[in-house]
Amino acid sequence: MTRGGNMDLWAVGVFLIAAVTDLLDGYLARKRGQITTLGILLDPIADKLLTSAAFISLTWLHLVPAWMVVVIVGREFAVSGLRSIASAEGFLVEASDLGKTKMVFQVVAITVIILQDHRFPALQPLGQVLLWMVVLFAVASALQYFWNFWKSLDERVKRRAPRRVVVMEPDEKEQEEKDVAAH
Repeated sequence: MTRGGNMDLWAVGVFLIAAVTDLLDGYLARKRGQITTLGILLDPIADKLLTSAAFISLTWLHLVPAWMVVVIVGREFAVSGLRSIASAEGFLVEASDLGKTKMVFQVVAITVIILQDHRFPALQPLGQVLLWMVVLFAVASALQYFWNFWKSLDERVKRRAPRRVVVMEPDEKEQEEKDVAAH
């Protein structure tokens, strides 16, 4: 994003178009029953690229603290890594309600923060609250993803756990009776 003129409006417009097309894509896929494993894997990557690029740009413009962007983007890498591990284990990690809420807060926060810079400075307190909500939902949703993954993995291990069969040795008298009966 470049400052000056109507660049903030262009930035918001392009960002919102990208976010809305991503939302529409998911909605149409679900409505038409065209959900694919590839789509489930690629959609979160598109979300991460869109929001990470925006947050990194906002950091470069000194509109967002770098530590917050590290938490937000770090969460994205962590959840992506978890999805890779889950996939290797035969699990599919779908988006949670907390993750979807985080995405909504990200889109709204990025939009407000861009607009607050020059055009609507009165939005700055709202932008800060929204940014904190993004961080809160980023951490909460990451914890939820990891918790659910470990629960699923633990359940699988319990199902696969070998059952113990105890074979008791017959006492000597029973053994002698069997030996005699066998002859």
